[in-house]
Amino acid sequence: MAACNFGVVVFPGSNCEQDVLYALRFLGHEATPVWHQETNLDSYDALVLPGGFSYGDYLRCGAVARFSPVMEALIRYAKAGRPVLGICNGFQILTEAQLLPGALIRNAKLKFICENAPVRVEKSVCKWLDLAPGTVLNVPINHGEGNFICDEPTLDALNSGEQVVLRYCEPAGAPVANATTGAVQAANATTGTVQVVNKAVQAANATTGVAQASSRVAQASSRVAQAAAGELGGFATNGSLDDIAGICNKAGNVFGLMPHPERVVDGVSGGTDGAPFFSAIISYAREVAGK
Repeated sequence: MAACNFGVVVFPGSNCEQDVLYALRFLGHEATPVWHQETNLDSYDALVLPGGFSYGDYLRCGAVARFSPVMEALIRYAKAGRPVLGICNGFQILTEAQLLPGALIRNAKLKFICENAPVRVEKSVCKWLDLAPGTVLNVPINHGEGNFICDEPTLDALNSGEQVVLRYCEPAGAPVANATTGAVQAANATTGTVQVVNKAVQAANATTGVAQASSRVAQASSRVAQAAAGELGGFATNGSLDDIAGICNKAGNVFGLMPHPERVVDGVSGGTDGAPFFSAIISYAREVAGK
């Protein structure tokens, strides 16, 4: 397998970039940290946004990082079909930048989770993973806001477009005991606090009046509270809708996931299930780079 040249984007507050750099180099790739003020990313075959707490997670996770100078170049890079991977906080940043749909909110029961989690590979258009659907991987998770939500049409589109790449599952691959059964359980009112506010503003600006705007905010807030309490079903510990652990865009080149595959590549920390996440993309990355 030919080596690939990865750029690992580092924001103030990132803290998993060294894990990603180590994993990529261990697998034989070139890997270079890319400071958030960089505006030219063309020399890299693929980009990784690592985990951490970019800008202290102020406002919302990824909300400030989305406006870093590097993001304009990264958005162009992604829209040109180049490979972009967002891990944990990187996934949150990709949703804030609208390169991926949905939002990540506080975990069910508001608990920070740090444990190994079995995830099942789904049939998807993702370029980053080529394992057979149904394959179960054991990958660490480490997050406080990994509870994926979206509205019903978005969930329908993700499923019909084969954009759901990973789902949390039981160790043998079965759906988790309290998994949602479909889009009925979707968070119809909101995909994040900003949309909640925007809906209220739109309602107030239209002819529906302040009373209806307030009602919409109350409904949306209730939906978020349900998700945070785990009442919408999903993975037993973080509450993700439809047990979603990772999704990609329609083209399959942009992939976001909450688990940390970079932590299980060398066998030292308990396995090598993370290695495939950094291998399948190589031929595609070199092809779109013209190599």
